Parts: sequence; C-alpha cells; structure tokens
Amino acid sequence: MVIKSLHADLDIPNLDLWEFIFERKDRPFPDDKELYIDAENPTRAYTLAQVRDLASAFGAGLRARWGFSKGDVLGFCSPNTVDYAPAFFGVHWAGGTATTANPAYTAGELAFQLRDAGAKGVVTQLPFLPLVREAAREAGLPADHVVLIGEQRDPERRVPHFTELVDREGARRGRPVRVDAKKDLAFLVYSSGTTGLPKGVMLTHYNMVSNLLQLAHIEKLNGLYHSGGQDGKGDKQLAILPFFHVYGLTCIALASVYLGVQAIILPKFDLERACAAIQKYGITFAAVPPPVVLSLAKSPLVSRYDLSSIKFLNSGAAPLGPELIDQVWKRLTIPVMQGYGLSETSPTLTKGVICDWARTSGSAGKLVPNVVAKLVDVATGEELQGATGPDREGELWVKGPNVFPGYLNRPDLAADTFSKDGFFKTGDIGYIDDKGNLYITDRLKELIKYKGFQVAPAELEGLLLGHPDIADACVISAHDRVRETEVPRAYIVLKDEVKKAISDKQKEEAKAREIVDWLATRVANHKQLRGGVRFIDQVPKNASGKLLRRVLRDQAKKEDARAEGPKL
Repeated sequence: MVIKSLHADLDIPNLDLWEFIFERKDRPFPDDKELYIDAENPTRAYTLAQVRDLASAFGAGLRARWGFSKGDVLGFCSPNTVDYAPAFFGVHWAGGTATTANPAYTAGELAFQLRDAGAKGVVTQLPFLPLVREAAREAGLPADHVVLIGEQRDPERRVPHFTELVDREGARRGRPVRVDAKKDLAFLVYSSGTTGLPKGVMLTHYNMVSNLLQLAHIEKLNGLYHSGGQDGKGDKQLAILPFFHVYGLTCIALASVYLGVQAIILPKFDLERACAAIQKYGITFAAVPPPVVLSLAKSPLVSRYDLSSIKFLNSGAAPLGPELIDQVWKRLTIPVMQGYGLSETSPTLTKGVICDWARTSGSAGKLVPNVVAKLVDVATGEELQGATGPDREGELWVKGPNVFPGYLNRPDLAADTFSKDGFFKTGDIGYIDDKGNLYITDRLKELIKYKGFQVAPAELEGLLLGHPDIADACVISAHDRVRETEVPRAYIVLKDEVKKAISDKQKEEAKAREIVDWLATRVANHKQLRGGVRFIDQVPKNASGKLLRRVLRDQAKKEDARAEGPKL
C-alpha cells in the first residue's frame, strides 16, 4: 500500500539552483540582508547580493583561468566557513557540479573521491592544504588547481584565495550557464562508506530545488520567518552541521539563502562555542545531530549560558529516543523534533511540526510534500498494508522529486537500489502509525539477530541514554560461541563523576552488571545485553553524528579473539 504525504503537493518548478535562488521574483527579504555570518568574527558576513556577485565572478574566473565549463566538477574539502556557499554557487554559475568531501579524510580517501568524481580542481582551507595537495597529486590534478577559502591566506602566496580568481568583468559580460535541472548535477555527495568504497550520490538541481521547497513548507508551519524578532532580523539558525554533508548543505547552507534566515556559522561543533553563539546572537533554532542533543541534556557546561532564545531544535542523521528528548525539555524547555532523510533524498523525507512534537516524541515526523512511501516486509518482500506499528515494521521505500537518480558510475547498483516501480529502497527499518508519523528503528544491515529474533541497536541505545550514569552509548552485535548466535553488546561512556568512582576492576564489573540488569527490566528477553557491557572513553562517530558501529564491531572481534586465546 502506497502511503501519501498528509501535506498538499507543491508545484516544483523546473529550475536550476542559480535561477531558483538568485532570479526569483517573490523574494520576501531584501538583497542587502546578511545571511551568512561568522560566529566568532561577525565582520566576515555576506548578504544575498554579495553572495550572488562574488559567486558569479568566481564562476567567470573558473571559466577564464581553468576552462571550467558545463558539467565540470570542483571538489570541496573544507570545514564550515562563510565562503563555502559563494564558492559552490560560483560552480553553479559556470554550469558545474560541486562534490563535497570530509576534511577528516586521509589523502588516499580524498584522492579516491576526486578521481571518481572527475574533479578538475579542489577548494580547501589553509590548515588542510598539505593533505589536499597530496590528494590532488595522487588524483592527477594540476598543481595550480587548488584554491583556498576561509579567512587565512597562503603565506607563501603559491595557492590563491578564491577571491583572487574572480573575473568581475567576465561576470558582467556573461550570464549563468543554463542546465537541464532534471538531468544535470548540482552536487555530488558521497555515502559514508561504512561498508565498501564510498559511492557518489548524484543530486540534480531539481532534486535540491524540490527539497528546499519541501523544507520551506514545513519551516513556515514551524513559525520561522525572515523578519521580526527583537532585532527585526528574523530567525537565526546555528550552523554547526558540516556543509560537506548533505544535512548541513541543504538544511543550512541552501535553506538560509532561500528562506532569508541568518546562518551563524561555526567551523565545527564545540559545545561551549555553540552555547556562547546562541546567547550572543539570540539564535532561535538549530539543525543538529543526536550527539548535540545528548550534550544539551547532560553536560554541566550548558548551565553557564542563556539558551532561552531557542524556539526548537531539529535532530537528524540518526534516531533519537524519547527519553533524551524528554531530558532536554525538562532541563531547558526546548522542544526537540526529528526529521529523517538520506544523502540519496537530498536529504529530507520526513520532518516534525512544532504543534505535534509533544504527542509524537520519538517519531521522525510526517512525510514532506510530494513524497510517497511504502513499507516492505523484510522477510517476505511483501508490501505491508495500512498503518503499521512496532509489531509490524518494514523496510521503508520512497519516491519523490527529491530522490536521486542513482550512483555515479554504478549502473550495476540500480536493481538493488530501486524497485521495479521506481521506489528507492532506503535500507532503513521502521513503521508508520495511524497519524502518519514515521518511526525509524534501525538500519536493515545493523539489525542484530538473536536466535532469529531481530534486535534494533538504536532502541537499546535510546534506553541506555536514559540511565543517570551514562553519558553516551553504542550497541553492536557480538558473536556468542556458546549459543552460536549474535547477541547485543553495549559500549558505554560513563559520566565523569561515575568514572572516577570506579577505581578497580571489581567495581567496573559491578557497574557493568548493574547496567545489564537495569536494561533487562525494560526490554523483551531477546533484547537483553547478553554480549555484556564494555566501558570506553568515546563513542566513535562521523562528522554528521552517525555512530560508526563498524569500528566497535572490529574492536569486539579483537576482544573476543583475545579472550578465546591462541588457536592450537
């Protein structure tokens, strides 16, 4: 059974991003409104007009100096900066595609992406220049096709800043290259690569325009406006999500310039700097990953700052349990709503609405406009009929104008990626209640099978985070050789004061047993932590906040091998 969005369908224009953002006739805010502001150096800021003018001049410079033309790709390997958007919009002015990469990559990982994407050059910041130069050499890029963004310049004057490549006269004489919005790519982002090599996710201009309109529809219901507030400048969002990730790219870098909502930009998440920025600028909302919600719920540092300007938080990138949402509300009276999406869906598929948040805590919200879905039984492959529930979970399949056309250079993956009737198979497990709210329980490949029973790690993590002594947690599958089955094992970060109180091995084992017993009273028999509890200093996560379970799975294998001793 196909499940339709409860929101009315929107009219999606067949426009490229440049035309959609900079040539719109209905813009409700002025060209001179500052939209991108450096949180720690507010003199570095761009208005919409400045973004447009700099981007067109950079695009003209790329065309004049590098021969950059329609369909060419420029790589981005950089933390957040106010320069990020003017640079990628310059690529769009020239008819090209931006491929964004994590600056935490190794040179080899970055080189793979640059080669796979067919990049003609790469944009970075000064601290990452050695890494990027090495990757560029490995990828076969010309040495002079590396450009800097950000506040710092190359002291040796060998690598130009992107503002030094501009061709303002060329921009005045020329016009933005027109592309086919439904076929040509605006962005090429890469999947996280938790298994195998990363895959290039092709996102067309039409995909991105669609998701911006879908987001705008929901944010208007949530009361976000480009004007008003104490200073008359309207709502402000905290930009801590990385722009190289599609979550930050669409929901902050692009949404701000379309909605007219100011983005107060930090290069990366730091709890104290984030709280200071909220207090200083009167920030009204933020899109965040679950680790940020966790910090707001549990860190004593938060109490030093006035966060009362925040209307609500949007959490995405990984499931968030209702226990943590409740803790944030009790501590800060800030509603936390969830959304759900993937790189392949530009990214937003579902989003919470403020009027529903208390009634639907733990859900990822309802389908955004123009998206339809179905749930498919994992075991039989049959479609589930009607509203489902916790006892009728299935894999989520979706279709909509924001769904990507496929993976770059990988037509062989099409049959496993899309159903015969064109639905994208998300690989995520969940259910939809009778009110249309989606609940994601886990990734299909991350389900733990205990004697045939399926156990969702995210469910157990949500419960564990409600324990008063636990600061963070990750649940993975371990192999039980006695029962010859997978069993759940928890890797746990204790709060500092609790950690200090555990001074020897005996007390550590007692605390582990206490946590196992505590969870056993809250879950079904097959969900108990038969793999035990291990204490660690930090749960490994990627830049978007997703748990890197594979890291702990590898650690578990090594621990278990050592426990078994050498093979004779």
